[in-house]
Amino acid sequence: MTPGQILAVILVGAAISAAGTWQVQDWRYGKQLAEIGKAQAIAIAEAGSSARQEEQRRQSAVNKEASNAREQNKIADVDARTADAAGDRLHVEAGKFAATACGDPGAAQRGASATRAAMVLSELFQRADKRAGELAAAYDRARIAGLACEASYHSIRN
Repeated sequence: MTPGQILAVILVGAAISAAGTWQVQDWRYGKQLAEIGKAQAIAIAEAGSSARQEEQRRQSAVNKEASNAREQNKIADVDARTADAAGDRLHVEAGKFAATACGDPGAAQRGASATRAAMVLSELFQRADKRAGELAAAYDRARIAGLACEASYHSIRN
């Protein structure tokens, strides 16, 4: 054999040996990789389940706070309607008072300008009262929404 042939035989033997070693390592690490893959799949499934449970807990807490806020808004609306009814009764009485002011003999002497002034004041009072009621209702809704948001945040955070 020539030195080139010997070198070729050595190289072929080394290649066969490397391939065999490679194959053995592949079998060994293949089993380890399969075990790691199985463990990762289980961990992913558990993490997904845990995330779904946490999401459901948070959504339930937010839904509870939203329900409470809707209930408080209903109560505030009833209170606002009650206050509006009382205001309407007061406006009727103020209108009657302004109208009867000219029935008084002393008021008749003051003339029509005093009657008009009483009617204007009654109208201004009615407008101011109506606007105050609107602002109070808006404030109630904003306050309830803010408190519900804060409660939702705390329930999710804990």
